[in-house]
Formats: sequence, C-alpha cells, structure tokens
Amino acid sequence: MFRTGIITPRGHFDTAAHSDRIRRGELGWEYVIARAEDTSIGRDVPITLEDIRQIQLAKAALYSAAQLLLAELGITTPDKIILAGAFGSHIDTTRAMILGMIPDCPLERVYSVGNAAGDGARIALLNRDKRSEIREVARTIHRVELPVDPGFQNAYMQALNFPHMSHRFEAVAHLIDHDPDPMAARFDGSD
Repeated sequence: MFRTGIITPRGHFDTAAHSDRIRRGELGWEYVIARAEDTSIGRDVPITLEDIRQIQLAKAALYSAAQLLLAELGITTPDKIILAGAFGSHIDTTRAMILGMIPDCPLERVYSVGNAAGDGARIALLNRDKRSEIREVARTIHRVELPVDPGFQNAYMQALNFPHMSHRFEAVAHLIDHDPDPMAARFDGSD
C-alpha cells in the first residue's frame, strides 16, 4: 500500500488517491482489503489507521534498536543481516526493508536461519568444545539498555516513517521511487 501511494510515508491514507477502497469507517479512515462478496464472513475486511500505526510502532522499534546496536559497535551499515526464529523465517526481506523494518543492506546478504536458538542448544548439548566456547563468549557480553539510551527516542521517532524519515535504503530505493527525487519529496515533512 505504501509502494502504490495509498499510504503516505507518515502512515496516513492518501485520501486524494482515487480509490473506492479508501473510505471513512467507524474508526476513521480505512482501506478495504477484501470486499464482503469476496470473504467467507460476508463483510468487508478493512485495514485501519490504527492497524497501520501498530505496524509503524513495531517496525520503528526493530529498526532503531538495530541502528543503535550497530552504532554501539561503530558500524554504520551491516555487511549482512541474519533473521532468526519464526519471525525471521516468514518475513519477506524485501518488503521488510521497504517498510524500514531492517537496516539497509544488500538484499542478497539478508538471510533467514530459522530456529537459531534451538540449533544452538543442540550444538551445546552435543559438543563439549562448543559449550566451552559459549561460556567464554557469555563472559564478554555487553548489555545495552536501549530505552535509556539518549539517542533511542529520536531514532525511534524518525523510524516511524515508511521507510524512514532520513535513511535512504539504497538496496530497495529503486522499488519505492515514484518521483524523480522521491526521497526528497517523501521526507520533506509534508504529507
């Protein structure tokens, strides 16, 4: 919906878009994803501004946390991204980057590894050398308290935009370019 211009970078419906699917519902503006005649429940299925806001809040938390952890390590851009767990297994990496959920990185270097915690537990159970290695690594872990980090709130607020208020996302910019200079138009503060 963002790529087609139905949703603005700030997460609002573009009510000027000529679509009969954008309407005012009981909870405000909404977009009808499926019409009643196409559903088994016999009612329209809309996505509301509140639904969009929940996506923005979740993606901003993921992105800003990743950026602050990278900064903590002195890294500006990751050389690869590894997504773990059920979330990582089922996410479309291109769409996640278009939304600004994960840091900018060449898409061919974004990997899903599935149940990494379970795999690690199996390795630790079956290999004594790896258990020793795990103990050593555990001693060197540095905890980063993101909510108390002075930059977190600002990073979080900027990450609410689709894809982001100021980061360009070179890996997917060609997929979201609608204007000759789309990022300048998208992030100039107007909606």
